[in-house]
Amino acid sequence: MSRSRAGPSRLIHGRRHGKKLRPGRRALIERLLPELRVVVPQRGALDARALFDPPVSEVWLEVGFGAGEHLAAQARVHPDIGMIGCEPFVNGVASLLATVAAEDLRNVRVLDDDARPLLEALPEAAIGRLFVLFPDPWPKRRHHKRRFVNRANLDACARILRDGGELRIATDHDEHCRWILDHLRRHDAFEWLARRPGDWRARPDDWPATRYEAKARAQGRQPVYLRYRRVPRG
Repeated sequence: MSRSRAGPSRLIHGRRHGKKLRPGRRALIERLLPELRVVVPQRGALDARALFDPPVSEVWLEVGFGAGEHLAAQARVHPDIGMIGCEPFVNGVASLLATVAAEDLRNVRVLDDDARPLLEALPEAAIGRLFVLFPDPWPKRRHHKRRFVNRANLDACARILRDGGELRIATDHDEHCRWILDHLRRHDAFEWLARRPGDWRARPDDWPATRYEAKARAQGRQPVYLRYRRVPRG
């Protein structure tokens, strides 16, 4: 099991386990996950590109990949890109591993733990694109401090994104959307790429859909798709 700088799983809120895994999924957790797991060093930087063989041209990171549909789709379309996914929910990890095994995706690595120690360990400008898709909105005011989008995490994202790299965030929660927009507006490392309403209300063609998105729409919630560019360092 990977160990983070802050200790294993100390920062995680919410469930780590759902329904009991079927034998095939349990086997993937036991056999395949150790081969793909990202181990965050206790000290020093983590060379993200060195995690992949064959070598990759760039590394992208998804924080909280759910069932892994988006991450797997990006890995499938971009075999030259190394995809790192962070997800503490075991059932979601097992779902991604099933896809990786079925399609023999060689460019996927997994951190089955909290993402924040990984953000600390990655060197500056190590990531070309960073995805935070439908993060938990923690709607109760007393839980807002648990939201991923906050000043500290945005500082970490800005540090690890290369100049011109993209931060992509999706949400189907109106108040959370306002929270995200406000925090990004006040961060000078990010430029919002939207120029008209359709730029954030419609999912871009290179942004694969997920079951969670379909569920949100079926329940009458309108997702938004926010794209930010990492402003070049001064």
